[in-house]
Amino acid sequence: MPSIAENIVLVCERIRYFEQQYGRPAKSVKLLAVSKKQDPGKLREAFAAGITDFGENYLQEAQVKMKQLSDLQLVWHFIGPIQANKTRGLAEHFHWIHSVDRLKIAHRLSEQRLPNESPLNICVQVNLSREESKSGTTLEQATALCDVVETLPHLKLRGLMAIPEALSDKQQQRASFADLAAAFHRLAPDYACFDTLSIGMSNDFEAAIAEGSSMVRIGTAIFGPRTN
Repeated sequence: MPSIAENIVLVCERIRYFEQQYGRPAKSVKLLAVSKKQDPGKLREAFAAGITDFGENYLQEAQVKMKQLSDLQLVWHFIGPIQANKTRGLAEHFHWIHSVDRLKIAHRLSEQRLPNESPLNICVQVNLSREESKSGTTLEQATALCDVVETLPHLKLRGLMAIPEALSDKQQQRASFADLAAAFHRLAPDYACFDTLSIGMSNDFEAAIAEGSSMVRIGTAIFGPRTN
């Protein structure tokens, strides 16, 4: 079985290859390692192999890892559904929140971000497939939400995020991402720091890169299947 370091090399090589294949600028796609349900020791291995950005889905689990890995200079991204009663912990401990999907959450994150901390980087999550089981606003409502986030103190609007329907066909994957990419490019001129299109996971990041992703969220291809 390949090591985490070997997996990271392979994933990075594939990202660079897809950048070239689809005419993207070199190193225009950032790798975010999805580390939910992974032991902190595995995150240390990934850090030693060059990974600095980690994505977590659960606040309590992430806080344990943050404490155990406090000696490392890591950037923490929250990528899971947001419960209103968890916003204070998210605002205080994370650098990025990818899953803002309603006004109430945006306002709470802004109010609860510590004043001495840098602004919290925010992506608005869009539910592309309108699946009831997934969080996210609609494409039609995303603009209004972005407008509000842009004005709130202690937040920095960075872009859009989506977790699309699981599809195996590459062309269907690209079609799913294309609508979000079009919205991203339409909105980008209106906001000062709008530079992040957070789409693409282990099974579809080629299609995401083809459609303009700037950040792919990879877990299984780095750490292997989760056992819990």
